[in-house]
Amino acid sequence: MTCLHDRHPSPLLLAGLTGGNWALDAYISRGGYTQLRRILAGKVLPETILAEIKASGLRGRGGAGFPTAVKWGFMPKGDVGQKYLVCNADESEPGTFKDRDILHYNPHAVIEGMLIAAYVLGTTIGYIYVHGEIMAVYHRFEEAIRQAYAAGYLGKDILGSGIDFDLHAVHGYGAYVCGEETALLESMEGKRGQPRFKPPFPAQRGLYGRPTTINNVETLAYVPFIMAMGGQAYAALGRNGGQGVKVFPVSGDVERPGCYELPIGTPFSELLALAGGVKGGRKLKAVIPGGVSSPVLPGNVMMELNLDYEAITKAGSMMGTGGVIVLDETRCMVHALLNIARFYRNESCGQCTPCREGTAWMVRLLERIQQGMAVPQDIDLLDSVASNIQGRTLCALGEAAALPVRSFLKHFRHEFLAKIGQGGNPTV
Repeated sequence: MTCLHDRHPSPLLLAGLTGGNWALDAYISRGGYTQLRRILAGKVLPETILAEIKASGLRGRGGAGFPTAVKWGFMPKGDVGQKYLVCNADESEPGTFKDRDILHYNPHAVIEGMLIAAYVLGTTIGYIYVHGEIMAVYHRFEEAIRQAYAAGYLGKDILGSGIDFDLHAVHGYGAYVCGEETALLESMEGKRGQPRFKPPFPAQRGLYGRPTTINNVETLAYVPFIMAMGGQAYAALGRNGGQGVKVFPVSGDVERPGCYELPIGTPFSELLALAGGVKGGRKLKAVIPGGVSSPVLPGNVMMELNLDYEAITKAGSMMGTGGVIVLDETRCMVHALLNIARFYRNESCGQCTPCREGTAWMVRLLERIQQGMAVPQDIDLLDSVASNIQGRTLCALGEAAALPVRSFLKHFRHEFLAKIGQGGNPTV
């Protein structure tokens, strides 16, 4: 179920919730491709567009939150060879499902965003890499691409402007690690999906060894909206010091799970209320605020926070993808962490020894704790294994596997101790 807040007029998901509203005609009726036509007809300078994106405060929505305008600025200028734009739609982190909904309900917003980004970057070829376990969404996006070609929005000499841009859809095979941008590039090149050494970074040596810019689905979908209203006006939609708006997928123990589009800086308590509150009227125990790779926070701490990058970081977690997972008072935190740890063990590509061995060790230790067969020293050993993964892997998967473990132990250590007969009141 997808739910949207009506505080502001963002058209990102609002238009495509029913019927055939995702298709080209419906998108155009809502003002779709107006910004592309304006840019190409008026020969708007790429620098002007880049300035609007910078003024908007738009940050990458894939998890890192890196400023989009800065990232676009890394693309080498004056390079006479081929450059590429890649849309990362390999969304597969538990608790995160916003990109799936955007691609399903409003694919042309992503296409128009890619066209505008390609114009700024000076590239003529783009790819979208779609997670392999959402094939219905992949096929719908392919149809949207066909519609855009037929209408003259893709291909050679777009709308008589002399600008060329070809867009191709590629699907993965369900590997979580391919969400890491260099592993994604390896997969696209037909290789095993494993992260590359960095540097060089994709902006210098990316797809097929050429300069490449990689952006998330949600990031690109907001570009036409920003160009329509202006960067400063978009930034002003934020609240409590936040800039712009964002889609927050909410899951777990809530009455109305789904995607909620809200101003950045909105108090978490408002998001929880929009999602119907904690399921069954039970008490809030904990919240994972940005997909399972983000550290868990106690419910009382989260209720005092705004949904803002800086505020959540200061509290000891991160906004990440914005995938909010709500845990109520009945949840066993040992069991919850075991589920997360198993995910990362299964999804490790195995290239880095600390990640390959460490994730397996963490699962074994957690299984021992959950089964009541552990000793007190095992809890310290679990924390030690996690700390020895952090900062010792090629990509962020190792970090993502370690952070939840350390945060669960920090905030809910008493439940782990209770599982091994050290007092407390374990939740089964």
